[in-house]
Amino acid sequence: MAPIASDLPEEQRKQLCGLLGGNVELTLLYKASVHGYDASAFHQRCDRQGPTLLVAYNRSGYIFGGYASVDYAQSGREITDEKAFLFSIRDGTPIQFNICNARLDDAGGPNFDQKLYFCHNNQPVVYYKREKFYVQFNTEKLYGNDTELTECEVYKVNQTLQVSFKEKPWRDILWTPKRREELMVLIRNHKPLISSVSRVRILMIGPVGAGKSSFFNSINSVFMGHVTNKAMSGSAGTSLTTQFRTYPVKDGRERKPLPFVLCDTMGLEEQSGAGLNIDDISSILQGLIPDRYKFNPKAPFQPDEKKASRPASLQEKIHCVVYVIDATKISLMSDQLEEKLRSVRSQLNSLAIPQMVLMTKVDETCPHVQNDLENIYASSYIKMKVQEVSSRLGVPVSCVLPVKNYSQDLELELKCDILLLNAIQQMLRFADDYLDDVDTI
Repeated sequence: MAPIASDLPEEQRKQLCGLLGGNVELTLLYKASVHGYDASAFHQRCDRQGPTLLVAYNRSGYIFGGYASVDYAQSGREITDEKAFLFSIRDGTPIQFNICNARLDDAGGPNFDQKLYFCHNNQPVVYYKREKFYVQFNTEKLYGNDTELTECEVYKVNQTLQVSFKEKPWRDILWTPKRREELMVLIRNHKPLISSVSRVRILMIGPVGAGKSSFFNSINSVFMGHVTNKAMSGSAGTSLTTQFRTYPVKDGRERKPLPFVLCDTMGLEEQSGAGLNIDDISSILQGLIPDRYKFNPKAPFQPDEKKASRPASLQEKIHCVVYVIDATKISLMSDQLEEKLRSVRSQLNSLAIPQMVLMTKVDETCPHVQNDLENIYASSYIKMKVQEVSSRLGVPVSCVLPVKNYSQDLELELKCDILLLNAIQQMLRFADDYLDDVDTI
């Protein structure tokens, strides 16, 4: 008998393999149009097969489904799967919906937590039982609210050898102690292009919990020689940073100020009247907001008349802006948050201020990177995330740098340091571009 043909296009197959870490192969186990849409046919072919990927299709052009890392076994009990996730592809990059402590009920057909059913009632439909659900997604994004399936397939996920994983890094980087020291010397000795600017000012902007304050702590740690926690950071539903803070970084050897200042802001939130007020961005860029100013999400900063009449010096203005984005939440970014970021970008473009992106928490995004940070530029999934954030924010791929902050670590680690130092070096270069442009006006 001839093998059953898969409906999964090659491009989307590669994208889904990227979601699974890159070095996997997909073997078709079940095809509903051939084997039937009933639960017994699904279990006959998919039980005890290890990790599986369900891929469904509808007439609206969505390719969507879910990954389960545990066996289906028709045991009639709920199975916890902490690695399960849902996905959707339509006209581009896949969107991944992470699931925390997902419960997979394996007694019936393929479903997630008895809330999201594929081949519901043995029919070519998907059904979402609308209750309080642990997954952060909506059915519009997942399958366009088109519940009729044209096909449903299940693939066995086979891990392949990791030899090919490291063959062709998409960026070259040296992971040696010598390179770390070279970067630290370059940063220590950097002099801004304009003599009136002793230290370049780098503004960090991003959603709540993305890691702005943690990035300062991490850079401070590298130059202090041990892990520090000077800026308040952590996980919370609202921004832990409520003030505008300017953080100079000092070299641990001589406590000499380094040639840059990291400026931290309140986190962006999708709701109107919450988080950083977009109208405050202009005042920050112009150097009007003082250190420790407490933000008011509902009312923008108002300078007093005396200060407003005196324009800020070039030293006080912002010379480079860095968007700090959580790699695990790129696909979950709301339309409202994207709109706020577009508004920020529009202001920056009008002032010709250079921009780049720090993509944080990469170790939580890809298991290969979690095992070894050296895999970061060999991971097809990290590359895909870089391309996704580039597309969403309108920033060139070359301006997106994946990093790992020191958040749970007790000791410094060479590869983490090199990623952080590379990021600072790029920021200094971007700031020089801005100062060079200002100097020629």
